[in-house]
Amino acid sequence: MEARMNHPVTVLPGTMKALLALGETATQAGLPQSLMELVNLRASQINGCGVCVDMHGKALRKAGESDERIFAVGAWRDTPYYTEAERAALALAEAVTRLADRPDPVSDEVWQEAAKHYDEQQLSALLVAVATVNVWNRLNASTKQVAGTWG
Repeated sequence: MEARMNHPVTVLPGTMKALLALGETATQAGLPQSLMELVNLRASQINGCGVCVDMHGKALRKAGESDERIFAVGAWRDTPYYTEAERAALALAEAVTRLADRPDPVSDEVWQEAAKHYDEQQLSALLVAVATVNVWNRLNASTKQVAGTWG
């Protein structure tokens, strides 16, 4: 495999710094890093971003997450490995990633379930995290970046 071009963040000065800074803001809300990685992994699976699926899966393993939790994140609804709060975050991540898939992209039901588990700052962090990983996914997938070459 070979990338179509150099990664846009290396071509456009300041882009890498800006995206890393945006992503860092999401980590400041005090949410567990494993939750953020699960959300990033799920969005990346939906978007078919091999670079990010590889990176976030490895980050979860390095953080001590079980293989069951890492491998089953794509089927989180049908497995017993996630808390209710994690399920709410994963549902929110899916809805925000798939905005065009339904008339009400982030339904009140999905939002209210997430709001039961997370305060406004934490919800903001989840939204920023999902938005940021979606940017990375789109840059990586469109330029065919190769998994295993980043992070």
